[in-house]
Amino acid sequence: MKLELRGITKRFGSLVANDHIDLVVQPGEIHCLLGENGAGKSTLMNVLYGLYQADEGAILLDDQVQNFTGPGDAMHAGIGMVHQHFMLIPVFTVAENVMLGHESTKAGGFLDLAAARDKVREISARFGFDVDPDALVEDLPVGVQQRVEIIKALSRDARVLVFDEPTAVLTPQETDELIAIMRQLKDAGTSIVFITHKLREVREVADRITVIRLGKVVGEASPTASNAELASLMVGRAVELTVQKEAPKLNDAALVVENLTVVDPFGHVVVSDVSFTVRGGEVLAIAGVQGNGQTELTEALLGLQPQTRGSISLNGTELVGRSVRRILDEGVGFVPEDRTEDGLVGAFTIAENLMLDRADGEPFVRGGAVQRGVLEAFAQEKFAEFDVRAPGIHTPVGRLSGGNQQKVVLARELSRDLSLFVAAQPTRGVDVGSIEFIHKRIVDTRDAGVPVIVVSTELDEVTALADRIMVMYRGRIVGIVPGDTEREVLGLMMAGESAPGEGVAA
Repeated sequence: MKLELRGITKRFGSLVANDHIDLVVQPGEIHCLLGENGAGKSTLMNVLYGLYQADEGAILLDDQVQNFTGPGDAMHAGIGMVHQHFMLIPVFTVAENVMLGHESTKAGGFLDLAAARDKVREISARFGFDVDPDALVEDLPVGVQQRVEIIKALSRDARVLVFDEPTAVLTPQETDELIAIMRQLKDAGTSIVFITHKLREVREVADRITVIRLGKVVGEASPTASNAELASLMVGRAVELTVQKEAPKLNDAALVVENLTVVDPFGHVVVSDVSFTVRGGEVLAIAGVQGNGQTELTEALLGLQPQTRGSISLNGTELVGRSVRRILDEGVGFVPEDRTEDGLVGAFTIAENLMLDRADGEPFVRGGAVQRGVLEAFAQEKFAEFDVRAPGIHTPVGRLSGGNQQKVVLARELSRDLSLFVAAQPTRGVDVGSIEFIHKRIVDTRDAGVPVIVVSTELDEVTALADRIMVMYRGRIVGIVPGDTEREVLGLMMAGESAPGEGVAA
């Protein structure tokens, strides 16, 4: 099926999320839609899927104009979407999830689960998915859950499939399997729109590439284009994609974690008996698929997890049992994985956000009053140093782009004398140009002799920054390996397998 978008425009108030976008996807083609988060890719696909209504423009399938009032219309016309966050019911079986919303009945009005099971088996056999129709979704690995999403779409005769950032929660091996599946679907005549910001995947699977920046199509590219060329199209300037760093100059061990266990509010052990060290002057990157205890581990380091057992020693000072305030006062800098929820106050100005963790005394507060002159001078200095793109320091931080918000968080956390720097998902939702800047600041902090922990689900980021890599799986350490360990080995470790010939080295 041929898909064509003509002049699609979508506004949210004064914000133009999609600005007269044209796109053509031929039958049996994998067309990659490349752009940074916030570029307008997902908005465009939500218009295609009937979740949003376009303010201008038209959707055509096989040259026929379509009018979708909701996802049901899009599915009926042959469009399916595999969402980044799976739309599955964990306690239902595969067959029950596949028939949900399209239930068929047999005599007496009972659900015809047998027909759903047969459909799952038939599609699985056709594409080699190996999915058990009677398995509970919550018991399936993430990669298999994604296959269930694909089966759902194919069971409804989808001839155009949209994959929205489909590799965000996959290991490298699962990503390779997904790419193989996409090629099978293409060979069967399915038209595929693949939305991503990962250059490696685009070049591996695309037939054609359309690049979107700030809601507009800024160019088309061939899969033979270099990463540098694609990155330049995405951000509008040349970008240095390689992290430049020298060999680490280690000093005495600064952070020592021993037998750390974290229990969540429901009584589940989410970090189990974890031990490791980070020495001054090195980056320890923590890798793993999201949801394997990395978040809880970093929060425990900051005193944000109340049910923590074991020891966290920073330069000989025990942190377990201390308040967040006292831990920050020990010189711990922290970039949380969700900057809007945990890192910033959107209604506060840039200047006000820069003093958030130092609002209880000098130099910004004296006698209970904010020293406006001191704060403004400091804010102006950091505004320039961290290249924050905004009208000025009095701009509410909620009005900034994701990359500029992250720069404000980094400016605040890196402007203190640090004994430890912890950065969780430091470049999530950030454009390629800002990633270049953030990586440089992380390396500069490491080179200043500070122990650095970086938590990232982006394997390219892990391998670029790490001196050593610690892989977590289901709350435990699978292994700690050198920063130049091969991606394939790291992928196996992320799936729970020990590295060949490697033990857990603290």
